[in-house]
Amino acid sequence: MDFEVGEGTLTWVSPDEAGREDEAPTEIELVARGLVTGIREYFGRNGMSKAVLGLSGGIDSAVVATLAVQALGAKNVLGVAMSSQYSSPHSLEDAEMLARNLGIRLETRPIKFLYSTASRELTEGRGTLAPLALENLQARLRGMILMTLSNHDGSLVLTTGNKSELAMGYCTQYGDMVGALAPIGDLFKTRVYELAEH
Repeated sequence: MDFEVGEGTLTWVSPDEAGREDEAPTEIELVARGLVTGIREYFGRNGMSKAVLGLSGGIDSAVVATLAVQALGAKNVLGVAMSSQYSSPHSLEDAEMLARNLGIRLETRPIKFLYSTASRELTEGRGTLAPLALENLQARLRGMILMTLSNHDGSLVLTTGNKSELAMGYCTQYGDMVGALAPIGDLFKTRVYELAEH
């Protein structure tokens, strides 16, 4: 999509829509426009202009990053890749490619050391932590990093969870749910894929 910057606004124009003024927009086009408008208005009404989000290499963070760029402009979006010892190499590669394609800044902040230190401190006197506790610890460390960068930079965190994950409980309180706004939080995963295709 192309972006035109005007007096304090950012307008995005889809090449697919050129010459289609007489055609009604599709449902997914309306969803995309609504989400972009919602992000822009939320930031504007709160006097904010910069967003930060975690880039995992997955489709949810890719869609949210794309919406953020359309709403706020690439220069105002920061992606943070936070790999652990359990992350696959292609996750970081995908995050780097996404950042390049969108023209946004990307910071790589591995959590391996934080994770090993925190798990060691928390297991003292308890033995090995339960698998669920260890898994959620990763998400909470990532949430801590994003919120700290947000406080430091004066930006807002966009969380990348979708409605299917929330319905199934596949999310971590005070972890990947942290943020000021969840742009795709009311979309089922199937709709996220439709939006990505659009």
